[in-house]
Amino acid sequence: MRVDLEGLVFARGPFTLRGSGTFGEGVHLVSGPVGGGKSTLALLLAGLLRPESGAVRRHGVSSALLLLQFPEHHITCPTVAGEVRSWGLAPEDVLLRADLLGRGDDDPFHLSRGELRRLTLACAVMQNPDLLVLDEPFSSLDCVAKGEACWMIEERGAGITIIFSHERAVLPRVDAIWEMEDGVLTARGSVPDAIPSWRHAPPYLRYALREGARPENIRLSDAREALCRIRG
Repeated sequence: MRVDLEGLVFARGPFTLRGSGTFGEGVHLVSGPVGGGKSTLALLLAGLLRPESGAVRRHGVSSALLLLQFPEHHITCPTVAGEVRSWGLAPEDVLLRADLLGRGDDDPFHLSRGELRRLTLACAVMQNPDLLVLDEPFSSLDCVAKGEACWMIEERGAGITIIFSHERAVLPRVDAIWEMEDGVLTARGSVPDAIPSWRHAPPYLRYALREGARPENIRLSDAREALCRIRG
């Protein structure tokens, strides 16, 4: 199972996006500044935009899902439970994972944006598509909720998960790092080897590297463990 970008070029006004590479099974993080082209690439991967040239080719991918940055764009039903059912899922299971038990009869638009984000993320993860594209999945979440979102992503047992985010504080364990800046996609490679070359690495990882530590992954806990190893 993989997604190949073959000489991808997409232009809109003065902005041009370019990229090549392969997204294999596992969790991929595409980081970079706001306006660098991350959301545009997410739409291209989901097939909602067509490239000017080049191609997005899926191999062994029978189902795909894009979770947009603004969760209200996904809402189609008048109740939270009805919204969960519209994803083909059991409300009780999803509401438990989203920490929304007892809210099934509520209007989804009466939830806070953070609660709505937890709901749509839980639906997307539990639907378990072969290809899951997440555009800024940590936006509108506090630190505790970000940690729970990371756990949900890490618990996905198989498939390809591609996270587009400029989050630099709470991140999940990933398998590969990519960077998107000024419309250019750059593959940094597999973790942990990719960490030292990651230009948009969080401050805690940069600190660990300066101290001579070599974190095994990109979470804060990985940086702490690496620092503990070198300090005895």
